[in-house]
Amino acid sequence: MNIDELALSLQRNRLTRRQVLALFGAAALSGCASSPVGGGSILVGMDEDEEKAVDKKVAPQQFSQDLGPVQDAQINDYVSSVGRRLDANVHRPQMPYSYRVLNANYVNAYTFPGGAMGVTRGILVELDNEAELAGLLGHELGHVNARHAAQRQGKAMVAQVAMSGANLIGTAAGYGGLVDLGTQLGASVLLSSYSRDNEREADQLGQDYMVRAGYPANGMVGLQELLVEQQKSSPGMLQTMFSTHPMSSERRDTARQLAEGKYVASNKRDPGRERFMDSTAALRRIKPCIDACQKGETAMAGKQYGKAEEQFRTALKATPRDYAANLLLAKALSMQDKDAQALEYARTATKIYPQEAQAQKLVGVLALQQRDPAAAYEHLERYDRLLPGDAGVTFLKGVSQEGMGNRQEAARFYAAYLRQNRQGKAAEYSQSRLVSWGYLK
Repeated sequence: MNIDELALSLQRNRLTRRQVLALFGAAALSGCASSPVGGGSILVGMDEDEEKAVDKKVAPQQFSQDLGPVQDAQINDYVSSVGRRLDANVHRPQMPYSYRVLNANYVNAYTFPGGAMGVTRGILVELDNEAELAGLLGHELGHVNARHAAQRQGKAMVAQVAMSGANLIGTAAGYGGLVDLGTQLGASVLLSSYSRDNEREADQLGQDYMVRAGYPANGMVGLQELLVEQQKSSPGMLQTMFSTHPMSSERRDTARQLAEGKYVASNKRDPGRERFMDSTAALRRIKPCIDACQKGETAMAGKQYGKAEEQFRTALKATPRDYAANLLLAKALSMQDKDAQALEYARTATKIYPQEAQAQKLVGVLALQQRDPAAAYEHLERYDRLLPGDAGVTFLKGVSQEGMGNRQEAARFYAAYLRQNRQGKAAEYSQSRLVSWGYLK
């Protein structure tokens, strides 16, 4: 295992087994509840308070993995206004719904069980009007209101993924194991996969919610048609969308039947194209950058790092101050052992978007690889303040302190890491240091 292949699981590592059990409730492994949307009995693995707790604990981590909300208050406010118009008409209006557009380039939208929702910029620039956006948000609201993630299968999936990153794979390599600098096409690793029945129900609920909110039902048809066409033309771009949201022409046809039957009168309504275009104009202006980033991330996922670099440079020619493109180029360069150049672009990303955590972590990792533990610690500490709770960062802070010769501080971080993780190379490294320094026997 070389340094460029180290520890995807460190980046993913968010929850310990104890935290998972506390979060989901060890005593609530199964239970019956009344469905909010149908009144029938459903098998659930968490109550409403636990659904909200999942959002509070996990959603910030995932939104940061998807490079945080776009730095455009108008776009985020606009999408939130559409969401509020919809969630006033749902079965569970008491849930703390929230909406943000994320810097992620892949095509997707997702929600956590308590209603924290993310829409990627990659899908927003493909939509044609506000009614299609309402269909997208309505679908996600359907998942929350039907309590799909709270049902037993969803809970098991979330817990499984939360535990899957428990082991850090790494090598000592001078400064210890470092995080993997590669990229996945659409992170969303903390989200449960929905069944086709779940998707059908979310579609129908979402279409009903959008009609109740005053939108034409054929907005859902337009959304589904867009996804079917993109699946044919660019299946790689939809890899994550269809892993968490199984798509089919049957879903599109069902939406059309409802739009032309039950909801036919609604189709005389304004789909809101002009309002949508005005509100998303700034994002659509950088579509060439987003398209190039999509191609670059596809290349990265296929380990074609030179091709990825080329695409990210194309993205930056179109939009030099794009946070995502700078961060992704830094990753592509590092995967080719061009760490000095990578560090330059990662630092640029931190200056463009200092409130987002991922670039801070990347600078920390790259600084360690450049044998600059003081700079590494500074940026890892910033990451920790922005997004606390990452055990992998705790370990890397220990590595940084050891590199600066601060044995006592390094021991403190290694001990903290061991309290969360007892297996894997990082745990072995931490244990060996504490033993050799006389803190453990």
